[in-house]
Amino acid sequence: MKIISIVGARPQFIKAAPVCRALRSQHEELLVHSGQHYDYNMSDVFFEQLGIPRPDFNLGVGSGTHGQQTAEMLVLLEELFIEQAPDVVLVYGDTNTTLAGGLAAAKLDIPVAHVEAGLRSFNRAMPEEINRVVVDHLSDLLLCPTGAAVENLTTEGISDGVALVGDVMLDTARCFADADETRVALERFEVEPGGYYLATVHRASNSDNEQHLKSIIDAFAAADKPVLWAVHPRTAKNIEAFGLQARLDSAENIRTIPPVSYVETVGLLKGSVALLTDSGGMQKEAYFFGVPCVTLREETEWVETVELGWNRLVGADTARIMAAMASIEHPSTRPDVYGDGHAAEAILAALEARYSCHS
Repeated sequence: MKIISIVGARPQFIKAAPVCRALRSQHEELLVHSGQHYDYNMSDVFFEQLGIPRPDFNLGVGSGTHGQQTAEMLVLLEELFIEQAPDVVLVYGDTNTTLAGGLAAAKLDIPVAHVEAGLRSFNRAMPEEINRVVVDHLSDLLLCPTGAAVENLTTEGISDGVALVGDVMLDTARCFADADETRVALERFEVEPGGYYLATVHRASNSDNEQHLKSIIDAFAAADKPVLWAVHPRTAKNIEAFGLQARLDSAENIRTIPPVSYVETVGLLKGSVALLTDSGGMQKEAYFFGVPCVTLREETEWVETVELGWNRLVGADTARIMAAMASIEHPSTRPDVYGDGHAAEAILAALEARYSCHS
């Protein structure tokens, strides 16, 4: 079986690492990097540390508006699919890279397999929600991380080709949980276990909104412990553009650092008292490691983390963020709702079962 896998953003690199290993043990896989995340800290270092094969093709698309980025990827991916004639195209998550890969393949009548299918925030104002809904309805094989994702698809009338495989990010998390680099991260940034919050902010609803960024900065500045904030390039750019840099600089409680590698992120996450984030993937990673999470959004695709008490949704409201930080809890149970850490093998089995005629 010939498979083209498409990645382009940090969370997709993390998901692809174990899947690439599983696929290449049995089949021909070509890895395509769209270039959506293109600087070293957001891209190259992940390939190096996670042992992901170097991309067979790098589209080099880079940044741009949603329309520009998606359109450029569509043109390049269509040409590539015609040239390579894969049996199936594998896409991950909910980015513009996911949408472009799904659309280009579906229009050429190439089966699309979607890793992380069925997730819903039920907020159509999120570009990611549009991407995931469209790709799910284009896909031939829907690889769901949770039972809730399967239920979402059933509600939308999708039942054929649905497979519950578990969460592939758990595969990677377990693989690197005790890596030396995770311990070194605390030394590098001179923080003590349990002595700080780890923060990330990158969603457009926050990073492109002046009032939201201002509220988040004010909440972090008032935290009862230092906030170690790994600042996304777009967020850093907008902090400067909105005239908020002086506000941030005057907050002695906030320490900003550039984006860090996956294994360093794991180390900093495990050592933190709680995670403050608007990231989807990091909400799960916090759950994997038993770290409470405060999510700077009004909704989440990972409803299990909220239902089980490990995650609180507070939006970008200063008072709500502060209240959540002041009342961090560690629930007594943490069920294996995301599978057993062997999702990559389950994805391989589902692909083989669905497309055995192409093997």
